[in-house]
Amino acid sequence: MKYLRCSSYELPLDRPLLMGIVNLTPDSFSGDGLVGDVDRAISHARQQFEAGSDILDVGAESSRPGAIPTPEGEELRRLLPVLKEITTWGVPISVDTYKPAVMRAALAAGASMINDIGGMRHSEAIATVAGTDCAVCLMHMQGEPGTMQRAPEYDDVVVEVRSFLASAIERCRRAGVADDRLVLDPGFGFGKTLEHNLALFRALTAADSDELPMLVGVSRKSMLGEITGRSVGQREAASVAAALLAAQKGAKILRVHDVAATRDALAVWAAIEQGDRK
Repeated sequence: MKYLRCSSYELPLDRPLLMGIVNLTPDSFSGDGLVGDVDRAISHARQQFEAGSDILDVGAESSRPGAIPTPEGEELRRLLPVLKEITTWGVPISVDTYKPAVMRAALAAGASMINDIGGMRHSEAIATVAGTDCAVCLMHMQGEPGTMQRAPEYDDVVVEVRSFLASAIERCRRAGVADDRLVLDPGFGFGKTLEHNLALFRALTAADSDELPMLVGVSRKSMLGEITGRSVGQREAASVAAALLAAQKGAKILRVHDVAATRDALAVWAAIEQGDRK
């Protein structure tokens, strides 16, 4: 059986893992940002944990389309008080950041995983994680959050995303980051049109470079709104359906807002298709 190493945690990859989202931003696209209210943020994280999250993913800087970069000090001010509490719960904590200084502070505070929307493009970021045993999620993004959705363009989105991730893997390997610490994310919605997203989704298994575990995060995203015509607050059913399809295509980590509903869908799938009723 394969495992994902997240600092002191070893997560078995024999079933899809649920990554519960905890947003500490004022402008989350999904409307669940909890900036400035540490108690509510911790309460929401607890709900995600108790609903069945295998990993909690905490982000203190918005990466929604059109987002303005958050100063490093402000990101840390939002993040560290929450980490101080939730890193004591016995669940791996992922921190969603591309800033090396924030990575260092998060890891020092007990985080087990760094989720980098920049795909470890910066040498300082790689150096920051290389000397640790944290897990690292490498995500593809075309452009930057502020401008990425203005006019995304590819000759072949699947080939280009695979090439980017392969290069990111190689950079990490050269720095000494072992494969059992690496996770790949095609970056749905990050510099991609609906057609780009659908092409990537259809090719998920083909995009699974070197058989490293794939993370899929489409929960409540605009691609689901374009398909269903539903507003952000009405996309739970579409999000669960997309997560289940991703799992069927081999995704090993599902980054979701609706943990309990996704867990139930996976349980039904496992019971029917695999005879697993655990």
